[in-house]
Amino acid sequence: MFVFNLYICGLEFDVVMKEFKTYAIPFVGLKIGEHKFEFDIDHTFFALFDYHEFNHAQVKVDLTLIKKANMLELAFEIKGEVNVDCDVTMEAFNLPISNHIELVVKFGQDYEEVNEELVILPHGEYQIEVQQYIYEAIVLSLPAKRVHPGVEDGTLDSPILDKLDELQPTSLAEKEEQKENEIEEEIDPRWEKLKDLLKDK
Repeated sequence: MFVFNLYICGLEFDVVMKEFKTYAIPFVGLKIGEHKFEFDIDHTFFALFDYHEFNHAQVKVDLTLIKKANMLELAFEIKGEVNVDCDVTMEAFNLPISNHIELVVKFGQDYEEVNEELVILPHGEYQIEVQQYIYEAIVLSLPAKRVHPGVEDGTLDSPILDKLDELQPTSLAEKEEQKENEIEEEIDPRWEKLKDLLKDK
């Protein structure tokens, strides 16, 4: 069983690696200057990362790579939409996303991710794999809270929203008004007559 599991994992790994070849850019064969690449991303891309937050995804990535004598400059332009579940109502909706990230690739002795914008590749490397940067650029473009636009403009008809409205605490202004009404009801009617007499004067 253990050997069989290893075999299955090996097959899955091979499939993932094969899919990721699409995102490997062989820069050694490129001329000095600017080069353009396009990637169409859907939900199958995120399955390779075992990321299942999206019901569907349709994202376009425009990559500009500038090759220089001793370094590479990459600019990723992310634009599209992902279908997600609303954090408030659990209703699915299309969420527009966009992001822009830049990466500088230099060469050295060993591989090193210096920071989010600088990577060192070992001398002798002939390609750069960009799938991780695309994945991070898309995931990081998501808002912390995903709210259906119909929640904000009041057009979404949802049983969950109706229930939330019922459970919503009374506003401060309404509480003050309610308190004043209760106080007025508690006032002795004889005091009310005295107030009327004072008003007449």
